[in-house]
Amino acid sequence: MYSGRALKVTLKENILILTAKWQDAAGDTHTMSMTLVQLKYIVAVDTYRHFATAAEHCFVTQPTLSMQISKFEKELDVLIFNRQKHPVEPTEIGARIIRQARLVLQEAKRIDDLIQNTKGQISGEFRLGIIPTVASSLLPRFVKRLAEDHSRIQLKIEELETDQILEKLDHDHLDAGIMATPLDDDRVEERPLYYEPFMAFVPDGHRLAKEEFVLHSELHIEDMLLLKSGHCFRDHVINLCSRAFDPKEQSDRLEIESGNFETLIRLSMQGFGMTLLPYLTALDLPDEQKRFLKPIEHPQPCREISIVCNKAQLKSGMIEILAETIQHPLPEKLRKPDSKLRVSPKKTKSKGSPHHAE
Repeated sequence: MYSGRALKVTLKENILILTAKWQDAAGDTHTMSMTLVQLKYIVAVDTYRHFATAAEHCFVTQPTLSMQISKFEKELDVLIFNRQKHPVEPTEIGARIIRQARLVLQEAKRIDDLIQNTKGQISGEFRLGIIPTVASSLLPRFVKRLAEDHSRIQLKIEELETDQILEKLDHDHLDAGIMATPLDDDRVEERPLYYEPFMAFVPDGHRLAKEEFVLHSELHIEDMLLLKSGHCFRDHVINLCSRAFDPKEQSDRLEIESGNFETLIRLSMQGFGMTLLPYLTALDLPDEQKRFLKPIEHPQPCREISIVCNKAQLKSGMIEILAETIQHPLPEKLRKPDSKLRVSPKKTKSKGSPHHAE
């Protein structure tokens, strides 16, 4: 048992020093000091799993980084990294220390964010992740305006899948993500931006080509071109379709893999099936392709697109600006859920794998 724990924060020669002090069960007093720089170094080594690479990203020499980590390990009387492993790996206790170090660094970084928010000074870097099926249609609608109206915000955008965004948010490598929700993830907060309906793309010669609109019951997975596993829009469509896929019936069908909606559209027009498109993607189609679009019956299925951030995120001013800038050019009807049928982006089990593309 330990008692009388205390944490003292001091600033010495522009270096923030954390000093922990406690008493053990025998009444002996123990102290331990660490700096944010040391915490930054161990997090960097954990991130890059290589001392030289970590030193390069921290803008110091490898001997300097190694010396500070060794000093920290001596202070703790534990080994944080197993240097015999290649690439280097944290020890069991080291992994726990690194998790706590990440939290400390996140909180220290947010002090500046808190001051900026209080003063109303919105500036600095904002790291944004966005899923591919949203990026192509959404980014051209807001990025230019954001750059012109808020030139002091340095927006860095990375196109990633949902799991990658969540992992980077968890490790503080992103400030926010734009993705399909709800996620039911306790680590993050979701702020819905818009509700994007699905549109059916039905080519000439298809069984539904002469219909004015498509019924929910007419959405069959076996003649649907899909994005492959990894894209949540694939799971949206699978969750929506009314009949489960039977691989025995499709053994002679062509399996197709691709990386974007444009490929799905071209394959659909060649007779390989129909596909579903998000509303903004459909809106951007050339006129000659828009004639193949059909609405789906009410309640119209849609996906919820949100800004997602860590619950401890304090860049609320930037997030508010980003949300307003994104929503401004969007059709009013997309901003409210109304009677739309929100389809889950979460993966469900299926009997097989239909036409798929990514």
